[in-house]
Amino acid sequence: MAEMQRVKSVPRIEYLRVKNYRALKDLELKNLTPLTVFLGPNGSGKSTIFDVFAFLSECFSVGLRKAWDKRNRFKELRTRGADGPIVIELKYREDPDLPIITYHLGINEGTKGPFVAEEWLKWRRGQRGQPFKFLDFRKGTGDVVSGEKPDIDDERFQETLDSPELIAANTLGQFTKHPRVSALRRFITEWYLSYITADSTRGAPEAGPQERLSETGDNLPNVIQYLREQHANRLDQILDVLSQRVPRLEKVDAEIMADGRLLLQIKDAPFEKPILAKFTSDGTLKLLAYLTILYDPAPPQLVGIEEPENHLHPRLLPDLAEECRLASGRTQLMVTTHSPFFANGLKPEELWVLYRDEHGYTRAKKASDMIGIKEFVREGAQLGHLWVEGHFEFGDPLTNSGEPKQMNLFSNSNK
Repeated sequence: MAEMQRVKSVPRIEYLRVKNYRALKDLELKNLTPLTVFLGPNGSGKSTIFDVFAFLSECFSVGLRKAWDKRNRFKELRTRGADGPIVIELKYREDPDLPIITYHLGINEGTKGPFVAEEWLKWRRGQRGQPFKFLDFRKGTGDVVSGEKPDIDDERFQETLDSPELIAANTLGQFTKHPRVSALRRFITEWYLSYITADSTRGAPEAGPQERLSETGDNLPNVIQYLREQHANRLDQILDVLSQRVPRLEKVDAEIMADGRLLLQIKDAPFEKPILAKFTSDGTLKLLAYLTILYDPAPPQLVGIEEPENHLHPRLLPDLAEECRLASGRTQLMVTTHSPFFANGLKPEELWVLYRDEHGYTRAKKASDMIGIKEFVREGAQLGHLWVEGHFEFGDPLTNSGEPKQMNLFSNSNK
C-alpha cells in the first residue's frame, strides 16, 4: 500500500459527550483515536453519532436555526422523555504538545426558536492549576479572553451577540484577536462528512477542476480533473492502490465533452478504449471516491465516512480499513459500519461497539475494554469474526437484550 507522509499536526478529538440528542441520552466516549470506528447492528445509534458531527458542523457553517429546522427541531432532536438542553462536549488538542481544550455547547428551545443556553471553551495553561474558561457565554451574552495563550489572570472582555441563537465560537472566531477560538472555528467548519452513493458518481457535471469531493460524490470527475492538472503524483498513487484492488484496471480519466461537461472514463486492460463511468461497477466507483478522500493533497481536519462497505466486495474492506489508518496520520477519521469484514482490519482500541440498553438509549464500549478481546487478538483472532461469533459483550443483532453478556473466558464457546 502506498505510504503517505504525515503533514503538520491537525486537531484531534480525544473525547465526546452527547446528552439528550435522539437516542444519545447520555453517551460518553473517552480516549478516541485518530481512526475511530463505530460498529453495531441496525438501529444501534451509529448514524446518530455521525449526525452529531454533521449537526455541529452545520451550526457553524449555515447557522443553528437552519441546522435545527432541518432536523425538525426539538420534536425529533431531543431524546424522548428528556428535558433540559441538548449538550455536545468535545475535548481536543490542536497539537500533541499543547494542552487539551474542552468545547461545551448546550442548546435549548424557547417560544422564538432555538438558543444557545450555554457555551464555553476551557483549558489549563500549565501542568498545574485548575482549568479555566477563556470563553463563557449564555443566551448571547458572555466574556472572552483574547490572545494567543489566554491565561486565567488575563483581562476578560464582555461581549453581546446580535441574537441568542448565534454560536459565540463561530462569531468571535472570525476575529484574529481570538486565535484559540478561531482555531476551533476553522477546525469545525473544515469537517468533511461523506454520504457517497455509487449512482451519484456516475453523472456528467460541468467541466472545471474542484479540489474536494462533495458529500454525495457527484463531482468525482471534477476532482479527478483537478488531481490530473495539479497533483498528478497523488492521482498516480490513487490509481496504483485502486489497480491493486480492482483486477485489470489500467487508467481513470475525466474527459471534457464538446458541450462542456465532464465524463469519467475507466480503462481496463487489455481493451483499447475506456468505458464510461455509467457502465462501471458500483464497487469500483465507490472505492475510487473513497481513495480521493483519503489521498486528498490538503485533507480536511476531520473526515466522516458512513457505512463504506456498501457495494464493495467483502475482501476489499480490511484493505480499506488499512487505507483509513494510513490517512489518519493526516486527518482524523470517524467511520460507521455494520460490516465484520471492515472490522477485521481494525485494532481493538479503534473500534467502539454500540447497543441499545433496556430503555432504548445508545450505549458504547471500546473493543479493547471488553473482557478477553485483546487476548483473542494477540492470538491472531480478528475483531469482525469475534463479533459475529458472539465474543463481544453486546452488539449481537440476533439478541434482543441490550444488557452486556456475562463473558466466561473458560466456557466452551470462548475457547
